[in-house]
Amino acid sequence: MPRPPSYDRETALASAVGLFWHKGYHGSSMKQIERALDMRPGSIYATFGSKDGLFSEALARYAHQAGEDLASHMAGYNNVLDGLQAFLVKIARSCSEPACTPARACLIVKTLLESSNTNTALHQEAKALLAAIENAFTELLEAARKQGELASDTDCQRLARLYQSQIMGLRSIAERELSQTDLEQLGQDMAAILEPYRVRN
Repeated sequence: MPRPPSYDRETALASAVGLFWHKGYHGSSMKQIERALDMRPGSIYATFGSKDGLFSEALARYAHQAGEDLASHMAGYNNVLDGLQAFLVKIARSCSEPACTPARACLIVKTLLESSNTNTALHQEAKALLAAIENAFTELLEAARKQGELASDTDCQRLARLYQSQIMGLRSIAERELSQTDLEQLGQDMAAILEPYRVRN
């Protein structure tokens, strides 16, 4: 019995994410895409329209999965700040694992940098996805402020941008292949940036 088309599409997108995350947009040839997706050129174009269309969907899938991972993580914490701090340490630990593939750096950030002078549409999409992630962090921090975890005069959007920059920097510096201890300590140091904003009862 043939697999449903939706399953095939999700499987293809998952493979595309892996390829693009590892090699980037320009580093991924159509031959490599065909092999990774196990699809013929005609099927790829019929399904995704173009290489740009495939990359755009893969990027959106990556961002969606990242959002689900954050939501799943935060669901385990009643205290928002504790959850956000633990999330940074979790990222640091995951970046030190040998199976941290295809890359430690964020696919969206890699796309932003790679496409800045070569693909305006993808560059704008990457910027929009990063802005959406910043908004998600802002909403979490606003919830923390409402719960009395943060000082009432905290600029949550500004703090969200600072927090997001820590994640981007952590994932990027992990490409240096630092030791597990060094990365985890760095994650803890970055998580500590939230401490001055915490309300002490």
